[in-house]
Amino acid sequence: MDMNRRKFIKAGAFGLAGLSVLQSGLANCHVSLQADALVDSVKLGESGLTVSRIAMGTGTHGGNRSSDFTRMGLDRFTKLAHYAYERGIRFYDTAESYGSIPFTGNVIKSLPRKEITVLTKMWTFEDGSDRIESVSDNVNRYLKEFNTDYIDILLMHCMTDGQWGKNRTHYMNELSKAKQAGKIRTLGVSCHDIDALREAAVNPWVEVIMARINPFQTLMDGAPDEVNEILGVAKANGKGIIGMKIFGEGRNVLERERKQSINYALTEANIHCMTLGMISAAQIDDAIEKVNNTLKIIA
Repeated sequence: MDMNRRKFIKAGAFGLAGLSVLQSGLANCHVSLQADALVDSVKLGESGLTVSRIAMGTGTHGGNRSSDFTRMGLDRFTKLAHYAYERGIRFYDTAESYGSIPFTGNVIKSLPRKEITVLTKMWTFEDGSDRIESVSDNVNRYLKEFNTDYIDILLMHCMTDGQWGKNRTHYMNELSKAKQAGKIRTLGVSCHDIDALREAAVNPWVEVIMARINPFQTLMDGAPDEVNEILGVAKANGKGIIGMKIFGEGRNVLERERKQSINYALTEANIHCMTLGMISAAQIDDAIEKVNNTLKIIA
């Protein structure tokens, strides 16, 4: 079991498509793939956005402005992100704390911007302080690093208590101003606490929620049924729901666990789409295959 887990986590570009694209450096070239080889797109609740069902997460083992994706280097990251795009993954999940914003900016400048969904996250503080930069300066810097005029989704990062709707009003007001100015399309939160998630489900400011969900309760904020019930409330309130920690941040990646996790995400979890930290073409291929196989069964 440990060997299988390590093999998946460390998987390189072993598939034929991944090997040819990544090693030959042809990731910028368009390839012709059958429709069932691509991931599909879904409406993200009532946010007004349509996104690929899988987002390319860039925060695996992330922190201090670094992650597995930035540590692989700009060239390899760019080729991997382009490969994801060719497989239909047009949704990039970033954060300043991952160091992945400028990396993603390098990718999207060579892709059709209107086909891309860019998500990033801003760290906030209970005292409402701007610390180093104002909210406005932060947003403007993100835009510059992304090489874009607007951010599709901006989330307040890692809400860990149910009072964030009261002690983050400074950020909420400033981010709303940025949205009114056309710099952000939708706003929301990522949650790492059950009470924070409950608040997000009913808070009218929130348009998009990122929540931890998997059938194993790995790194989750509560039991799957409890979290899923709250997400059902959020869904009924029109929130767009993005599932994260689908594979328990790499703790549940045996073949049967991956199948079970994808099946749960698509058939039971109250989410619209999911973000996955895929560090190779082989892992991208595996995720799309499992999603499409499950969708065929439930169609």
